[in-house]
Order: sequence, then C-alpha cells, then structure tokens
Amino acid sequence: MRLLLDSHVALWWLADDRALGASCADHIETADEVWFSAVTPWELGIKRSLGKIAYPDGLSATLRSEGFAELAISASHAGRAADLPPHHGDPFDRMLVAQAQLESLVLVSADRSMRPYDVVLLDPLI
Repeated sequence: MRLLLDSHVALWWLADDRALGASCADHIETADEVWFSAVTPWELGIKRSLGKIAYPDGLSATLRSEGFAELAISASHAGRAADLPPHHGDPFDRMLVAQAQLESLVLVSADRSMRPYDVVLLDPLI
C-alpha cells in the first residue's frame, strides 16, 4: 500500500496522538511507501504563524526521519487541483486529492469533504 498523509495525520503520527486509530497506525507502519506532500509544511507553517497550532521546528526533516518520503508539487498536480470539482474549497486539500489521484496513492485523511472526489481514502480514526 502507498499512502499520502494529510497534514493533521502527520501531526498525529509525530505526537503519538490517540486520535490516530490503531488500525490506521498499523497501515502506516506496514505500508510499502508513506508520503507527505510539500503542502504539509506549507499549510502547517501558515497555521503556526497565525498561532492556531504548535509543533517543533524541522517538521519536514522529522517526517523524513520517520521514513516518510516528500512529495513535491508539480505542474501536473497544480493543473489537476485546479480542474477538480468544487466539493472542497481548501486549496491545500484539493492539492492532496490531486496528488493522490495522479500518483495512485491512498489519501489518509479524516476530512469528510474529500469523500466526493475520485480518490481512495483511509480513515485515520479507525
């Protein structure tokens, strides 16, 4: 299985947060590949600068040290995100959907707004 973590899931993983379900944690631990998007440090960095969340410095390096691979944003990803139906207004989440679609990744997200998209989702709460 090849997974792409939504930003909140990456934080839950790093914090060993109980919100991350045991079954999902198992999938992450045993996945063939686990990716985090360039969207994650971008989105979370904005939220941190606004005082909405806190996390330690070096987020990307920490995620890489967990064995997760970094997924850059390509022009193809941007084009797909722009062409998605307007089920979800958050540009970061639309990018994650586009990346999951184009890279054939299972998107790990608790965001129910992503369900209408043609993307395989793994619920992190299970």
